[in-house]
Amino acid sequence: MHPEIKIWLKDIELAIKEIHEFFPTDGKYIDFKDDLKTRKAIERNIEIIGEAMRRIREVDPLVKISDSRKISDTRNRIIHGYDTVSPDVIWLILTRYIPILEDEVKVLLK
Repeated sequence: MHPEIKIWLKDIELAIKEIHEFFPTDGKYIDFKDDLKTRKAIERNIEIIGEAMRRIREVDPLVKISDSRKISDTRNRIIHGYDTVSPDVIWLILTRYIPILEDEVKVLLK
């Protein structure tokens, strides 16, 4: 594995850790939806994840991470289409995709 890829994987791992600190996995959607600071903090970490993923894909497009292209695209949507990102979309990412990504990153870092 290219040395920089490991650094970016650690960036993803840290961003996921911060997401869990901002909003625990047992949190409720209504609490998330009504908490602007938490939503913005999580969005920022999703941006970091997306940028790290873009860099990884650029160096080695064969790295085994599910939906790596969609992860990068999500970063772009949050940044460039900020007015179209709803709490529902971020919630879906939190509950469905972050756990999968977290597991895959752990495997790659071993």
